[in-house]
Amino acid sequence: MEGGGQLRQHYQAGQENQLGALGLMVNVIVLWQTVYIQASLGHLAATAHKIDPADVARLSPLGHPTINLNGRYRTTGRAPRGGLRPLRRAG
Repeated sequence: MEGGGQLRQHYQAGQENQLGALGLMVNVIVLWQTVYIQASLGHLAATAHKIDPADVARLSPLGHPTINLNGRYRTTGRAPRGGLRPLRRAG
């Protein structure tokens, strides 16, 4: 989808396709972010960091500045080798 969140197709089928593609992209983002949030929490727990349940309750898979729902997207058919990408160190 492109165009600042606006539907650009002038016919119903085109709008439905656009909305379907956006819905699919949102679902992919939510799944991807959820997997990495869980991996991060697991890493913190494994390294003896105290995890406040109130902080976990405020986590959201959509609350990240790199998520952009306007534009074109390229995807690859390959999953990362050996599981997830390495987590970045804080700081």
